Amino acid sequence: MHVQPMGPAARTEQVAFDRRELGVILTLYGRMVAAGEWRDYGISHLSDVAIFAIFRRTAEYPLYRIEKRPKLRERQGMYCVIGMDGQILKRGHDLKTVLRVLERKLIRVVDP
Repeated sequence: MHVQPMGPAARTEQVAFDRRELGVILTLYGRMVAAGEWRDYGISHLSDVAIFAIFRRTAEYPLYRIEKRPKLRERQGMYCVIGMDGQILKRGHDLKTVLRVLERKLIRVVDP
């Protein structure tokens, strides 16, 4: 007979952004909202990946996905930014460094 665990042990482990990581992401997000580029976001915590999806408008495909995959920590790095077409724009070990690919877009928005 197989017994299912109950209580906290019954929950499957999920990958999540910690407070520091969310602070870094939301700082960039706020600047892009102020620039009029982004309007909405969604967060997903799954068993192998945490995703911060960025939208220009609600109910459309995300412009960008910021992903955290701890299993890739020892390889290419656990953070990556993925474009709307599924292309990996930047991957690395440091979240701030990876997000610079999106900050460049903010500079273009501000410069006339």
